[in-house]
Amino acid sequence: MDKYGKDRVRKQSRSVNVEFGVKADADDQTGERVLSIDVVPAFAAGDDYEIPDSPSGKWIKTNPKIHAQKATEAHQAYSCEWKGLVRMVKYWNNNPKHGEKPVKPNFLIEVMAMQCLHGDFHGRFDYEFQAFFSTLSDRIFDEWPDPAGLGPPISNDMDAARKKRARDLLQSAAREAGQAIHLARQGRNGEALGAWRKLFGPLFPLS
Repeated sequence: MDKYGKDRVRKQSRSVNVEFGVKADADDQTGERVLSIDVVPAFAAGDDYEIPDSPSGKWIKTNPKIHAQKATEAHQAYSCEWKGLVRMVKYWNNNPKHGEKPVKPNFLIEVMAMQCLHGDFHGRFDYEFQAFFSTLSDRIFDEWPDPAGLGPPISNDMDAARKKRARDLLQSAAREAGQAIHLARQGRNGEALGAWRKLFGPLFPLS
């Protein structure tokens, strides 16, 4: 706190966020400098860890190794395209245009994807993104348990108002994806790429 300033240290539900004062440029580039980190206090508890949970005022158990293993299994089951799709939707979720992130925590997107992205990848990223956004919007009000089966539901961080806002923004994202697909069908590929960039942000390539 002394080094970065009190205003750059923010308490979250289970972690402390520290911003380093790095600002992205117009193309969302930072020169490979880190914008911020989340620090999670943790104590070993056998094979698991105990971390603070502000909403309950208690220490809860977690196991990052189980989370990582389940993510790897989901990735392999989805023709090794799962992580890329999840990463892009997390990037959409972090877009400053939203103000506050629509889906909190970001990890909730990963948890939902373990069920929402299943079966084989069908080879079309455009349709996969549209369907993923649509399914997330349909299921944002569901309860999403901790994949490790140890802590409270990951979805507990969002109240009804936040879920409604997330649903509306996810539905809008699905519509924007549909518009980009429609432009590509018409042969207007440059406009389609521009629509995808508008949806995801300036790092989305235009060629």
